[in-house]
Amino acid sequence: MKRSRSISPAVAILVAEALAFVVVLASLPGQTFAGKTSAFVRKDEKAVDMPLDSDVFRVPPGYNAPQQVHITQGDCDGLAVIVSWVTPDEPGSSLVLYGTSENDLILSANGKVEQYRYYNYTSGYIHHCTIRNLKYDTVYYYAVGVDQTLRKFWFTTPPEVGPDVPYTFGLIGDLGQSFDSNNTLTHYELNPRKGKTVLFVGDLSYADNYLNHDNVRWDTWGRFIERCAAYQPWIWTAGNHEIDFAPDIGETEPFKPYKHRFHVPYTASGSTAALWYSIKRASAYIIVLSSYSAYGKYTPQFKWLEAELPKVNRSQTPWLIVLMHSPWYNSYNYHYMEGETMRVMYEPWFVNYKVDVVFAGHVHAYERSERISNVAYNIVNGQCSPVPDQSAPVYITIGDGGNQEGLATNMTEPQPNYSAFREASFGHAIFDIKNRTHAYYSWHRNEDGYAVEADKMWFTNRFWHPTEESSAYVMHSLH
Repeated sequence: MKRSRSISPAVAILVAEALAFVVVLASLPGQTFAGKTSAFVRKDEKAVDMPLDSDVFRVPPGYNAPQQVHITQGDCDGLAVIVSWVTPDEPGSSLVLYGTSENDLILSANGKVEQYRYYNYTSGYIHHCTIRNLKYDTVYYYAVGVDQTLRKFWFTTPPEVGPDVPYTFGLIGDLGQSFDSNNTLTHYELNPRKGKTVLFVGDLSYADNYLNHDNVRWDTWGRFIERCAAYQPWIWTAGNHEIDFAPDIGETEPFKPYKHRFHVPYTASGSTAALWYSIKRASAYIIVLSSYSAYGKYTPQFKWLEAELPKVNRSQTPWLIVLMHSPWYNSYNYHYMEGETMRVMYEPWFVNYKVDVVFAGHVHAYERSERISNVAYNIVNGQCSPVPDQSAPVYITIGDGGNQEGLATNMTEPQPNYSAFREASFGHAIFDIKNRTHAYYSWHRNEDGYAVEADKMWFTNRFWHPTEESSAYVMHSLH
């Protein structure tokens, strides 16, 4: 007698979502696939920053209470966490108490404290402490503010690195601290897909838009994101608003506030600077690049990336994700072609190593590309148009977090063939890895309900399952 086989809940969900996607496509027989510009229209207005007395900027009560608490991954594999916070009145303790029981924090790690000056501003006391030797897939509770005002938080470590480990990432970029920023963060927090780690593609506080780069706006931003960033890691990418280069007021050290406030595990991946580095998390290998550091041949970033890409073991971490700030493919009339020189340098590597997806920000709107490349062009052969390339990444611009300057609404016309979907709205995205072959991606605009997917796509892994992904192919294969 044959025994019937049962399938796991994860596989059942994967099959159900795939069938739902096919049904939606099959119901649109008259659809054209030259790319879609969304018909959704929202008000074209400047983003308005929340006032300094907003509740999201509230200073926690108690003497020298830790504030601006945030965490990020602290090593290559996910067994360490960097905890950062600020004390306003005096240094206090840099000790972190932690453990797997909320009421029994039996372990401790000691960090370091630093300060910086920027023009007429002096920072609070910035603490960074790396907790090491954690266990995978475990909830840890931690406390900062020892011997003064103790504040407690928690986080969950990722599962052990492996090829079929499911994991859900959130994507946010160009966040700022406007009312739209608050909507984006709330929308992300309430998304039923429940991102476990934020991949942040640059432009954090927009403090540099204020008079003399008012660094008080770094403090308000740190308190604003604490409600999320103290409980799940944010993986940091530097954008142009982090440069803070202002020689007119005597500030000539690029990225000064950013580098003091946001530590990352760059030395663990052999990087010589905190602006480019890599981590492994679950089944993903994440490479962070700096659009505003030297990246030409022989520069430190170039040499690091050249050595880094061959190290990626797709049998261990199938999903190869790259984060940067300035997009390489952009069909808006904002920041047009600003990423072109970096694309010329690195795009052949991305195709050769079969990068799955590149997330960028900078343009204050949303756009997703087809899988395309422009590596054939050699300046004399005339082959200067992007072409379909199933070894190339999908390029996603997600610079729509809220910012301070409003949305990028002016698009190039006609929409280029490589652009699959674009829309000028604020929002966030989710990249939900199912196993080594499939991941489900969705973009969520702020105006919609929490579960609404304004754009979506099934990704098939370029190394393990490199199927054709273009919309036209999907429709053709259904008939």
